[in-house]
Amino acid sequence: MDIKSEAGLRVLAVNILGRFLLNNDKNIRYVALNTLLRVVSADYSAVQRHRGTVVDCLKDPDITIRRRANELCFALMNESNIRSMMKEMITFLEVCEPEFRADCTSNMFLVMEKFAPSRKWHIDTMMRVLTTAGNYVRDDIVSNLIALISNSDELHGYTTQQLFLAIRRDWTQQPLVQVGAWCTGEYGDLLTGTAVEQGESVQLTEDDVLDVLERIVGNNICSIVTREYVINAIGKLSTRFPSSTARIRKVLSEYGCHMQVELQQRAVEYNNLFLKYDHLRAGIFERMPVLETKTGGTTISNGVATYEEDLLFSEKTPPPISQQKKLPQPQAHVDNLLDLIGSEPSEVVHPPINGQSQVKDNTNLLDLIGLDSTPPPMADTGMSFIAEPLSAMPKQPMVSLIDDLLSPDLLAGPASPPQNGIPSLTAFEKNGLHIIFDFDRTSDTTLVVSLRATNSSEADMKDFVFQAAVPKTFQLQLLPPSGSDIPAFNTGILTQSMRISNPSKQPVRMRIRMGYTLAGSSVQELSEISNFPAAAWQ
Repeated sequence: MDIKSEAGLRVLAVNILGRFLLNNDKNIRYVALNTLLRVVSADYSAVQRHRGTVVDCLKDPDITIRRRANELCFALMNESNIRSMMKEMITFLEVCEPEFRADCTSNMFLVMEKFAPSRKWHIDTMMRVLTTAGNYVRDDIVSNLIALISNSDELHGYTTQQLFLAIRRDWTQQPLVQVGAWCTGEYGDLLTGTAVEQGESVQLTEDDVLDVLERIVGNNICSIVTREYVINAIGKLSTRFPSSTARIRKVLSEYGCHMQVELQQRAVEYNNLFLKYDHLRAGIFERMPVLETKTGGTTISNGVATYEEDLLFSEKTPPPISQQKKLPQPQAHVDNLLDLIGSEPSEVVHPPINGQSQVKDNTNLLDLIGLDSTPPPMADTGMSFIAEPLSAMPKQPMVSLIDDLLSPDLLAGPASPPQNGIPSLTAFEKNGLHIIFDFDRTSDTTLVVSLRATNSSEADMKDFVFQAAVPKTFQLQLLPPSGSDIPAFNTGILTQSMRISNPSKQPVRMRIRMGYTLAGSSVQELSEISNFPAAAWQ
């Protein structure tokens, strides 16, 4: 299948592999499943026709065939078949070996997160998965399900009631109890009243809820993590169930000398809230804000590796999975931001700090490149910068104009052209900040830009940070600065170097941003430079 062929021949080959799945020889069935798993990314619709046969392979007595069939089933799931396929996977989950269950439940959650027709169906199905898989569910699935419930405001009451009824029937399923205890503590005020259990109406009271939680926290069968969830839920219910505050205080005081340190510590802290800081208890035990879910990353869907849309950087919605024919090449997020005038991607090299390469979040480049419609803020936004924090940079002594008065570079003057014939450029001048670029060509395609920053104002500029961005057709490497402060009255100078690779020898364009603190106020400046000397790029 790695050889390019006509679509008709590929479909014919897939159909032959589908017939192999009906062969009595288990080796042939295994080879067919393994090959289809590789082919699904090349011709998804052709493999989809054999979905029923693949599902039947989940019942094969051979464990290796069941494993490959399990992987292929997840690769074949989409919006149209998610309901029927999930029923088959839950049936498989009930009878499969324990080593399958952890991976299977994780894949089920990821697929439902992508293709679930509604959040209610998603939550209901995940509760069935937790009940079926038992204690083989990974911790990340518990936290992800809690985040999903937190983001479903309209389902808080329904979900909390259903989870509570589930843990009341069986509290041996630790992941299920953890999710149920968290929801009970957060949304306990929505729990009391009439609930529906197996088609019948059930009346829940505050005492019913506390009875169940007390039995769980006092049961040694439950893990310590589960009991920590429950003790937190009991503490939070003191503000949801005001009439049961005395009972809750009694339960917490009993665990003030528990042998488990975590339970003991939480119980003591909560008791102190009742005794000394009762006026703060309502604020401390209020509902948590909506939990953020991950919006970017790499997942496997329908046999094709896809990069989930990142709201910060993505400009277009990715095409449907069924229309993707090949593995997309991951591009650095910076490439989407640095495309000022070109369309060809380029690699952005970050400056090495202390001999090590750094990888930093480039979210702040949204304002730097001007993709955001809002003007750049003048106050400190707390955003991270491309360069390493200045506190982590190697401190170098500030160049003193008095000490280096006889330096040839200074005697030549800031605007005098260097010996290579490329004139200097005044890159920025405002509010006393004066930045000059000196140029040096180390090769036909490499330009070294030496930045010199001086301060003519009456106050020192503290925590100075310089950032730069160029179009995709260039490659920029920003080296560490000589320091972080620029003295007042032009009594000192800060230097920093940049290397720009320009293989196509196009006119250089650059956007720069400077941030610093002046007289206690944070200042940010943004500027675009398009008047680089011709000798710097020709």
